[in-house]
Amino acid sequence: MIALAGHASALAQSALADHADSALLQRLRQRFPERLYLELTRCGRAQEEDWIAAALALGARHDLPLLASNDARFLEREDFEAHEARVCIQQGRVLADPKRPREYSPEQYLKSTRDMRALFADLPEALDNSVELAKRCNLELHFGTYHLPAFPTPPGVTLEQHIRASSSTGLTQRLARHGTAGAHSEADYHARLHTELDVIVRMGFAGYFLIVADFINWAKRNDIPVGPGRGSGAGSVVAWALGITDLDPLQFGLLFERFLNPERVSMPDFDVDFCMDRRDEVIDYVARTYGRDQVSQIITYGTMAAKAVVRDAGRVLGHGYGFVDSIAKLIPNALGISLADALGESDEAAKRPDLVSAELVQRSRDEDEVRELLELARKLEDLVRNAGKHAGGVVIAPGPLTDYSPLYAEQGGGGLV
Repeated sequence: MIALAGHASALAQSALADHADSALLQRLRQRFPERLYLELTRCGRAQEEDWIAAALALGARHDLPLLASNDARFLEREDFEAHEARVCIQQGRVLADPKRPREYSPEQYLKSTRDMRALFADLPEALDNSVELAKRCNLELHFGTYHLPAFPTPPGVTLEQHIRASSSTGLTQRLARHGTAGAHSEADYHARLHTELDVIVRMGFAGYFLIVADFINWAKRNDIPVGPGRGSGAGSVVAWALGITDLDPLQFGLLFERFLNPERVSMPDFDVDFCMDRRDEVIDYVARTYGRDQVSQIITYGTMAAKAVVRDAGRVLGHGYGFVDSIAKLIPNALGISLADALGESDEAAKRPDLVSAELVQRSRDEDEVRELLELARKLEDLVRNAGKHAGGVVIAPGPLTDYSPLYAEQGGGGLV
């Protein structure tokens, strides 16, 4: 990990107050040996030049490298207004509010090498260090490899032995309670069980079945309602035997191959339904069992779709609700429609005239306020508006999640996703 201390950092603020925090600096250098840089920016923001002067002295005194950056927040200079609008949407403010904080500047676009060379002509070594830092950053993504957590088995017992013994015992108990279906014999059930187990073990998914069975059976033991089984996973006799599902696949003629097929290698995916009022208890059990640093819920992203982005853009521009609502309602109610579709400017609109709003097109041509609103809305359309947490999606890793995936901390420092 590499650390940059910029003009807004605690280190910079202490240096600008003429009492550089030596204890903080020492902690940073210990935590980031040979990986701590003093970041310099020239984006037209307060204290930047003061920090550059202080950083030059601090760097010389403590042998710390300087690094020039531009703290880029948008691609082109002309995207500044759209970025400010997005900030206002997040903060619940309007663009014209004279009291709103101005945290960004029009200079925070992705500058070219030539622009940066001109901007830091007096500090070429700071620019050279930005190139060196880029060379130090290396990320290799390996796709197609599954990283499955280890299911704890009794001492001396392998995963294969455990799943075979557990599912065989479970099937015997199921048949004792429910009997066989139709013309099927117990031998048919056990033959199907062994066939499925051979596939599961060969594909390396024994641990997955055992983990899912573990938290489902824990929920049942604790009187948390669990669905009987949904989707292709209900076609597995092993799942029925382990208590993952409560449906007899042979009784309903369900096929295991729709769930797991050795000729189409992909992760199995059980659709499990828990009572929404006590679902968090199951997630907490999984985190306690497999380690809180190895378990996380999945992030979700709320994006600004056509109608919503028109309303958001209209609000930050200061337009009244009635005006903005009247424009948003001109967009046809079609799943996945874009503003380009509604304005007849997309390939999809050429194929589907029902997506085009003739009144919206006309008002965009005739009314400056409508045109300005739609221009801003189109720049913001499909951008992420907020991050959330998936209601039931959970990831379990074989080690700390930070070894496998980036994490996001909820606002206020709550849970990680």
